Amino acid sequence: MILEAVNERVISIAVPILLMLMGVFFTFYLKGFYIFHPIRSIKDMMRKEKSGATSPFRALCLALAGTLGVGNIAGVASAIMIGGAGAVFWMWVSAFFAMALKYSEIVLAMKYRKSDGETYFGGAAYYIKEIFSSRKMKRIGAGVACIFGILCIINSLTMGCIMQVNALSGAVCNIYDANPAILGALAAVICYLSLKSDSQRVGRISEIAVPIASVSYIVVAILAIYVGKDKIFLAFENIFSEAFDFESIGGGILGFLCSRALRMGTMRGLISNEAGCGTAPTAHASSSSRSPYRQGLLGIAEVFVDTILLCTLTALVIIVSGVTPCSADPMSFCMSAFSSLLGGWAEYLIAILVFIFAYATMICWAHYGREALGFFTRKPLTQKLFLVTFCALCVLGAVSAPTLVWDLADLAIGLMTLINLAVLFIARKEISAETSYGQKQNASVNEMFTKNSQ
Repeated sequence: MILEAVNERVISIAVPILLMLMGVFFTFYLKGFYIFHPIRSIKDMMRKEKSGATSPFRALCLALAGTLGVGNIAGVASAIMIGGAGAVFWMWVSAFFAMALKYSEIVLAMKYRKSDGETYFGGAAYYIKEIFSSRKMKRIGAGVACIFGILCIINSLTMGCIMQVNALSGAVCNIYDANPAILGALAAVICYLSLKSDSQRVGRISEIAVPIASVSYIVVAILAIYVGKDKIFLAFENIFSEAFDFESIGGGILGFLCSRALRMGTMRGLISNEAGCGTAPTAHASSSSRSPYRQGLLGIAEVFVDTILLCTLTALVIIVSGVTPCSADPMSFCMSAFSSLLGGWAEYLIAILVFIFAYATMICWAHYGREALGFFTRKPLTQKLFLVTFCALCVLGAVSAPTLVWDLADLAIGLMTLINLAVLFIARKEISAETSYGQKQNASVNEMFTKNSQ
């Protein structure tokens, strides 16, 4: 009850406001270089580097594995159920400004990552500690980094495990009439087999599963939208008109900030692309790339694919279908939208894709949890205990997802975001310096390439 009240009255208001403000700030602070120079940014992002254990693309797929999936399907459906079609507009706005935040946190993760001689590792907890230490606040940095690490572990076990399996169970069991406990046990076994060896396996699996599932989902969604093409313009009209249907006094600034569409759009955008909350840097820190700038650009692409592309497709399918939710389950709501446009076979296909997405997300979040635990200790025994706990919770998530779990997940990701945003602001000059250095490096390479080709 207390957690629910804190989430409703503090986290759900403070996080969207700060995300928007910080997103706007960093977009202008970095001079919107990727907006005003998109072609140059794309060329810089696509420049090939020597691949190591984890290529930049594999790191991107690993990060996408943590963001694509339930957030793009059930998350969008939930946002529309609660905030109306207008929530989609605020998902776009939050994603636009979230690009700068995702870029910034990846740059810091790349700058402060560690190496064991063979692979790189790091994340928000590592750069939080180093940034405070460099400012002669070592103890504060260590304390804040520890808090962040604990929150990341909690989020790994709740949102990354229980909530994913619960959504998966709701999608699969309703279609195939399967036993939730058996499904949970199956998910636990698969996760254990995928995670029991080195962390590189997670990246290899993501590199295969994420592109296949994403392309398949895009094709099915576009087909569904095409079937309902007569209602596309009306869908966009609803999105824009309902976006400014504020719920407070006179539609003033208080009403704007307390708009349910705004809050749900921004929060579901956060759950979907995770920009600003400090999780994706863990995946990107493992990249073999030597350029924080170029890896940061991949983070911008990550937000675009996740929210601007996949979330928009899901939203259009739901709105075009005209289906109204017959239950409180957002996954069932979304699947009903697909089946109403394409027929009953679509539910089976979406269930399969949800399984792949959820699986990729789960192993990615297990990786995040293990890396967060590794900030405290990298002893094999503790890593194994975490893995056993994660797999055991798969069964619990399939059977039920207690309200406490959802409240813990919301609180954890909210606090992680607040901490991470504060650290990004403190380190803004370092982010800007790395950006300038990276751009100059790429400009020099381009100049050399031009001279050699003449």
